[in-house]
Amino acid sequence: MDQDRYDKGLATRRAVLGEEHVAKALANVDDFSRPMAELGIEYCWGAVWAREGLPRQTRSLINITMLAALNRAHEFKLHVRGALRNGCSKEEIQEALLHVAIYCGIPAGSEAFRLAREVFAENG
Repeated sequence: MDQDRYDKGLATRRAVLGEEHVAKALANVDDFSRPMAELGIEYCWGAVWAREGLPRQTRSLINITMLAALNRAHEFKLHVRGALRNGCSKEEIQEALLHVAIYCGIPAGSEAFRLAREVFAENG
């Protein structure tokens, strides 16, 4: 493991998802899941999310559209929270989800809208 990339990834993950979420996730890591957790932190957050080629708002919108298309509700809601934290507006998220509906199908878009509304309600 590249410790610098891991540390950068951990900092990026905390900035996007919040300290509380990351602390809880790390507390749930055990010997079996540790390699997967480290892989995600080092490469997802340290090698890709930390790149300068796209702003975090854009990365968030890309993530929520992909997660909606893949029907990954838990991760989708997590990344809608991250998108809001990264400065995405509800309107930007709405526009991204309309693309999901057209390119991935109305059921995928409808479910994404439903899940996003749950996150908006939780966040006031």
